[in-house]
Amino acid sequence: MKKQNEKPKRITSIGGSALIEGIMMRGPKRTTVACRVDKDTIYTEDIAVKPLFKAKFWKLPLIRGLAGMIDSMRLSYKALGLAADKAMESGLVEEEEPSKFEKWLDEKLGDKLMNVIMVIASVLGVALALGLFVFLPAALFDWTLGGMFKTIDPATNAETYTVAGQFVKSAFCGVLKILLLIGYLLLVSLMNDMKRVFQYHGAEHKTIFCYENFEELTVENVRKQTRFHPRCGTSFLVVTLLVSIFVGLFIPVAPFGVKLLNPVFRLLLLPIMVGLGYEFIKLCGRHDNKLTRILAAPGLWAQRITTREPDDEMIECAIEAMKAVIPDDGSDILNDCSCAS
Repeated sequence: MKKQNEKPKRITSIGGSALIEGIMMRGPKRTTVACRVDKDTIYTEDIAVKPLFKAKFWKLPLIRGLAGMIDSMRLSYKALGLAADKAMESGLVEEEEPSKFEKWLDEKLGDKLMNVIMVIASVLGVALALGLFVFLPAALFDWTLGGMFKTIDPATNAETYTVAGQFVKSAFCGVLKILLLIGYLLLVSLMNDMKRVFQYHGAEHKTIFCYENFEELTVENVRKQTRFHPRCGTSFLVVTLLVSIFVGLFIPVAPFGVKLLNPVFRLLLLPIMVGLGYEFIKLCGRHDNKLTRILAAPGLWAQRITTREPDDEMIECAIEAMKAVIPDDGSDILNDCSCAS
């Protein structure tokens, strides 16, 4: 039963992301980018990408998280490119003079240049992430605390870790990954351009909350909402790293007596970790109770770094994007509920 003082609330499937001087909102039927081009003008454009994973298999629990993440990244790349172009056209972001190498690439590749850059950036990003979040934590543990937990595997006569050592290593690597993520976010938050992106991120969250709280989408109503939302990419990253600690307990330190197989096994299990993280975030997004608040807490803490209080112009941008993707038939509503304590 609803308590007398409980405020009505709905939960929407609409989500978004912050861009360079803009917001992308993604609804069940359309995705819209809204960019600030000058003080009085907001440019809006619908975008779309063809889903790579259409078979029913990719919609199964634990599997859908990885498929959804890949398609969301593709959509975000497209939105980010559009926003960057509009920011440079409007003069909000200064366009640097291209180097001779960049001019040569543009002549050779033309319209394909951006796709090539995105592929290279993705490959380098994945390689950097693997180095920082998979190989570095494991190597640091081996060099520091590993000697305290070493033993000899009688089956292979190879050095390995005790059961306690395996638990400590998983916890050590997991905590270090989270610290690395927080450190990275703190560093980028010092950049002026990223501060504005984090402000737009706050505007996105506040606007979604305003809609979920049945309030009219006005600057005044949006401004008073909280900027910490449980269904957020930051929360997804933190939860996935926490899940990796648990999954790591079941991965032998030296599978088949070979230490190098440990990071290989972690890579192979990465889709499962991503899938579990996605399901946790989905659960927190659909339900508001004590359990989901506990599960969402670490991600909400991290959002204190990745979201900032927006100004009114940013809120106006988020409202434009939000209004464009709200369907008339209510197909975005996941659950009508009250804010249960």
